[in-house]
Formats: sequence, C-alpha cells, structure tokens
Amino acid sequence: MEHIDKGKESSNSDNEVEATNSPIICGLPDDIFLMCLARIPRKYHSVLKRSGLCRDKSNEIFCYILDPTSSMRYWKLVDDLPPHISKREGMGFEAVGNKLFLLGGCSEFLDSTDEVYSYDASSNCCAQASSLSTARDHYFLLQKNSYNFACEVLDEKLYAIGGGGSNSSYHSWETFDPLTNCWTSQTDPKIVNEIKDSVILDGKIYIRCSRYPVTPHVFAVVYEPSSGTWEYADKDIVSGWTGPAVAVDGTLYVLDQMWLLMLLSPWLTRPSCQLVAVGKSIFIVGINLSTVVVDVGDLGNEGQVMMGSSIPGLLSDFNVISCKCLSI
Repeated sequence: MEHIDKGKESSNSDNEVEATNSPIICGLPDDIFLMCLARIPRKYHSVLKRSGLCRDKSNEIFCYILDPTSSMRYWKLVDDLPPHISKREGMGFEAVGNKLFLLGGCSEFLDSTDEVYSYDASSNCCAQASSLSTARDHYFLLQKNSYNFACEVLDEKLYAIGGGGSNSSYHSWETFDPLTNCWTSQTDPKIVNEIKDSVILDGKIYIRCSRYPVTPHVFAVVYEPSSGTWEYADKDIVSGWTGPAVAVDGTLYVLDQMWLLMLLSPWLTRPSCQLVAVGKSIFIVGINLSTVVVDVGDLGNEGQVMMGSSIPGLLSDFNVISCKCLSI
C-alpha cells in the first residue's frame, strides 16, 4: 500500500486515542458511523475506567464507534450495553439502518438464548427486540468443532443463519422484517453448523463453510432471494475466499492475513482482522482497533497500487470480533 500514515497513539485516555471535546453520539451528526465490538481479555480490564470490570472473571464485550468523515478520526467507547449482554459468548451482530442488533449467544451460567437486543445509534440506547424463533450461538467448543451462525442484511431484512444453539438451529435460517417486527423461520439441509464467514455479493448471501471429518472440506452455499432457495456456490469463489472478505461494487475483496503480517507495519494493524466497507473504502480493523483504510474506488488495471491511510488504535490489546456500518 502507498501513503499509509503511521498513527500516533495518545496516552491521555484509555478509551480515546486522540483528544477531542466533541463527543460523537451526543452531537448526533447526520453521518455514517462504524460499530465495532471487541472482546477484551481479563488481563487488560485494568485499563478500563469502570473499576468493577477489573474484578470480572469472564471476558467482556465492549462497543466502540468511529466517524470516518471526521477530521479527527478515533475510536470512542459506547458504554450503554446492558451488563448481562456484555458477558455473553457467541453472539451474532448485524446493522439495519441506524440500529445494531445483538443476537443469541450464551454464557457460563446460561444456555444458548433466543434473545435479541438492538442498540439505537440515534438515541444512544439499547432495548430488547423480538426474539429469534430458535436459540442460536457460535460458541467454540473445539478448534475443529465450531458452531457459528451467520448474520446478514438483504433487502432491509435481517437474516440469522445456522448456529449451535439446538439441533433444530443447525439447518435453519430465519428472517426479521422490521416493518412487522416478526421472525420467519425455515430449514434447508444445505445449511450446516460449521459456518466460517458470510458476505453479500450481487444481491445474494454467500456463506463459507468448513467441515473436518478427517481433512478440511471447504465449500460455500448461496441464497437466491428471488426463489428463496439455497444452492452450492461455484468452486471459483471458494478457492479464493480464504480470509475476511467484503464486497464493494460487485467485487469481492479478501484479506490475506499472512500478507498483512509480513508487509504492513505492526504499528498500523495486526491480525486477526475484520473488514467493513464504507462507500468505496475498506476499513481493515485489527487487534486493539488499529485500522487501515484502503480506497478501492479508483482501482483500475490489475496491479495498480491501492491508496490508503491509517487510524491509530487503543492502548489495550484486545481482539475485534465484528465490525458493522450504521447510518444516522
């Protein structure tokens, strides 16, 4: 990449990396925000301002936002998530309009749940939403026996696909219509519990799956909304889809994290990373929210160098589990 500026971390705040007197949410600007949920290991709880978190024995989920249009771009903590949600493992995350949905999950003392919560970025508040038709989570039991479920938005409807909450959820998928506030559930044998990633491409939902009977078997299924059916995807997309992916203008971009590890400065971003697209820019968000922004809008001939910039991360070393784009 070219013209990537190394961000300087600020030590003035644990939750902000660049000083400012204008909070993002309170001003409620008519801009696009990025929502990024991060799971912070116990050993880094001491850097948080809430002293109660230092005593928590389980991992916590925290929500940060970024205004990509601001002249002072930095990640800011949103601290209005209900405490019992922040302790859950294996939740699904997706954005619809100005709301971020947190779906399902489980905890040490709670089996898989069908509960859904929504965070409204306009009012900066979180409320319980309509429950899923079946409990879902994607808690990792073993490295080769993970139970994921995918969350995507297509035609302004929220999709929850697969999961490890119950036997019925393995092959099921359901859609949420914000207009009716209801979930509709269906099943298909092509939906399996070993879902690794998902993406919207050309108005269809693609899901990358991986099974490990003896050796890895990677394949993809695609949902066609016009017929309401799932089919197996072409092998070409499976062979190239080997890491975090995002679609921009009908082109699927996949991040090779080994390439990232070798060629990008560790001060910029470190894998594992999550991708999210804002317009024609791809935000690559790595450990501690260190971020590289790549502009693919002017990418022409093959081999042309992508232009980019960087956003400094926090002082904490935590993993990013999901990044979503909201409109306010």
